[in-house]
Amino acid sequence: MRRVIGIDIHRTFGEVVIWENGMTRHEGRVEMTRTALEGFGRQLLKTDEVVIEATGNCMAVSRVLSPHVKRVVIANPLQVKAIAHAHVKTGKVDAGTLASLHAAGYLPEIWTPDAATERMRRLVARRYQVVRHRTRIKNEVHAILHAHLIPKCPHADLFNRRGRDWLSRQPIPEDERAAITRHVRELDRLGEDLAMLDRDIARDALEDEPIRRLLTITGVNLAVAAGLMAAIGDVERFSSPQKLVSYFGLNPRVRQSGLGAAHHGRISKAGRSHARAMLVEAAWAAAKAPGPLRAFFIRIRAKRGHQIAAVAVARKLAGLCWHMLTKGEDYRWARPSLVAHKHRSMELAAGQPQKKGNKRGATYAYNVKELRHQEMQIAERAQESYEHFVAAWRSHPPSKGKCAAASNRQGLHGLPGSASSRHATLRHEVDRTERE
Repeated sequence: MRRVIGIDIHRTFGEVVIWENGMTRHEGRVEMTRTALEGFGRQLLKTDEVVIEATGNCMAVSRVLSPHVKRVVIANPLQVKAIAHAHVKTGKVDAGTLASLHAAGYLPEIWTPDAATERMRRLVARRYQVVRHRTRIKNEVHAILHAHLIPKCPHADLFNRRGRDWLSRQPIPEDERAAITRHVRELDRLGEDLAMLDRDIARDALEDEPIRRLLTITGVNLAVAAGLMAAIGDVERFSSPQKLVSYFGLNPRVRQSGLGAAHHGRISKAGRSHARAMLVEAAWAAAKAPGPLRAFFIRIRAKRGHQIAAVAVARKLAGLCWHMLTKGEDYRWARPSLVAHKHRSMELAAGQPQKKGNKRGATYAYNVKELRHQEMQIAERAQESYEHFVAAWRSHPPSKGKCAAASNRQGLHGLPGSASSRHATLRHEVDRTERE
């Protein structure tokens, strides 16, 4: 006999409704404490299925109840429209809706990460918040200087030693100077927190092969690679690169009705926002380094502007990550000395001792200008090859009619697997990317 237990979780309690034989009944409340949940779990059957919504404490509830039941399902609250748009919305109704939808097989559930992925997600999210806080404080200092007509700092960084010396000599009121002093002191404290988080992330990433593989992409550093893997978790749950792009919210919205034309809008911005922000950050870095990604950025920028081009590169990076992780391959145009430098920086951030002596390490080539220049030339030739490859491409509207459809299926020479057919397919994909 199958039973589904729906729990509508609140901060201090949860409403419990049991679905059995097509009927639901209210079973009261359970307190949101570990002791109360363990006692409630012992009353359940090993064949029961528990359904809860994704909340701040849902993972803790899942860990407590999982040993006592068949499985714990976590539902995506944004997709449970029967709850989000219900006219009568109470804890009992929501719990009953969760149980009924899961029993009928219509409940959109989310993937539950393992302990290591969950820990990495927490570390990455905390680091993201610290970085945002540091940015806000720096903007407040710049706003104070702007309000008193202070010119731009002549040094590269306003908050390094030389920048702070210049800042202390500026003519500003005493109350504003005291505010800047507080902001600088807060920046130093946040800098210590950021260093500790970077150390924890680096230690967890040392033996993580997918993170080390993502580091081979130009423009991807440790923070970005760890953030992407924390969001992705198991890449096997994404059947195609488009699924991963959609998970990051980088896919454009599409609206179409009947036989009318499809209208592409802005990106959906669904999923984990900080992972999407990291991809865009990596896209800007990749657009500045020589290589095919820079050539793609320049090509899209000429037609759509630099902002849309950066998002297009971020979307291409997401697809690139899917192919690399599923195939177990490094980035084809990786610069070996730069990758070795990233790996060594990760080891130092994790607290490993420095290697001193006459023996040359893996990062030796990165410190030699001639060797570094040779790798840059290879990347520049790859960029030129991409530019030459797409130079003759033109965007065309989709063909109409049965003859055109048959021609697209068979290729220009009537062969389904011909090179012309493959080239047309690739050209169509690039055209679709530019239209989006």
